[in-house]
Amino acid sequence: MSRIDGRIGGLRLGYDLHADWDGKRLDGRIGGNVQGKDIELGWRGDEVEGRVGGRIGGFDVRGEATARGVEVRLGGQIDGDSLRLELSGEQVTGRFSGRLDGKDVTLRRAGGELRGRIGGAFEGKDVALDIGDVPLPLAALAAVCAYKALEDEQQQSAAASSTSG
Repeated sequence: MSRIDGRIGGLRLGYDLHADWDGKRLDGRIGGNVQGKDIELGWRGDEVEGRVGGRIGGFDVRGEATARGVEVRLGGQIDGDSLRLELSGEQVTGRFSGRLDGKDVTLRRAGGELRGRIGGAFEGKDVALDIGDVPLPLAALAAVCAYKALEDEQQQSAAASSTSG
C-alpha cells in the first residue's frame, strides 16, 4: 500500500492531504478532522470516479486518467469545474476550471515527491506532497481535488463574513 502525505497551500491558508492507495482506490482526508473532507477515488482501467466530501458539502469526481493525462469533471455539469492535465515524463501541466476563469496547474514529480503550484503567482497555492508509488495521474488529481476543496471553503467563508457584517 502506498500513501500520499503533504500539504496544499501555506501554513495558515492550506490543507493537509493524507490518503492511502491500494492499487484500485485512493481513500483519505483533505484538511483536518473537523474542517476537512474525505477523499475517495476509484481507478479502473482509464476511468476514475469518486467523491470528495459528504453528500451535501462535497463534489463528485468523474472522468479519465491515463499515463498521458487526466480529463475529469469535479462537481456537476452546471456548478462544477473541468480539469485537463497533460503528463510528459515527470511533468504535469494543465488547466483547472476553464480558459477564462481557471487556474494553471504546474507540477513535477521528483522521486517520491510531487511539487509545484496550482493557480498563479499571487492567488495560487503551493503543492508539496510525498506520493511514494501512487501513480502520477492519480496523485496530480488528488492535489487538484484538495485545491478545489480549499478554494470552495475559502469562498464560503468569505461569503459568510460579507453577509454577517
